[in-house]
Amino acid sequence: MSEQRVAVVTGAAGGVGGKLVRSLAATGWKVFAVARDAGQVDELNAIDGVEAYVLDLLDSANLTAWAEALVEDKAPCIDLVAHVAAVAPVGPAAGSDAQTWTRTLKTNVEAPALLNAGLLPAVRKAQGTIVFVNSGAGERAVVNHAVYAASKHALRGYANTLRIEESPNRVRVSTVYPGQINTKMLRGIDETLDVEFRPEDYIDPQTVADTIIWIANAPADAHLTNVDLRPRQEVSAKFNV
Repeated sequence: MSEQRVAVVTGAAGGVGGKLVRSLAATGWKVFAVARDAGQVDELNAIDGVEAYVLDLLDSANLTAWAEALVEDKAPCIDLVAHVAAVAPVGPAAGSDAQTWTRTLKTNVEAPALLNAGLLPAVRKAQGTIVFVNSGAGERAVVNHAVYAASKHALRGYANTLRIEESPNRVRVSTVYPGQINTKMLRGIDETLDVEFRPEDYIDPQTVADTIIWIANAPADAHLTNVDLRPRQEVSAKFNV
């Protein structure tokens, strides 16, 4: 492994991603953080140990090239890649338009895959860990979440296949399946579905970040593959409306 542990985190300005970046940096990691706009990047760059970049995850043509350049110029060994960025459109399956499908699949599935194509040589060199933040919607059907659930089911298939393919390289590939998290994204979903937003009922973003770090810190002889993370008291039923 590299002398200073190195991580790449997408969705670094979000609830989970932001907590993860700060927690890693606070414990001595070098973190390359990906966010959507310059304001978010400026805030992240103010954190010691963090180097942040604006990257459009819909810009498929440039994602692998960006990752390859990062590996060549600054991160020849990467101990952790955390794919946290996601979008979660809400609406009935029959009403899903082409733009929603394209945006969701490109952000939630294609972007992680294309970034991995460029980052994998450095992860292999470090015998590192790739963690995907999936969702309970990646394991089951969820009413009014057809596009999101489809994208997360696709991500599950990709991650499980990548795990098999990278096993000979001693790269660990793990997926976390959180339930409802207290984030701006979930607040937006609740408002769309006219569901009361109760932060105390949901998982704290720090808990998800700590779970990712726990996976990355697993002993060398262990491989944590699929981790379910649910709220203490199940609240899924209220979203099936």
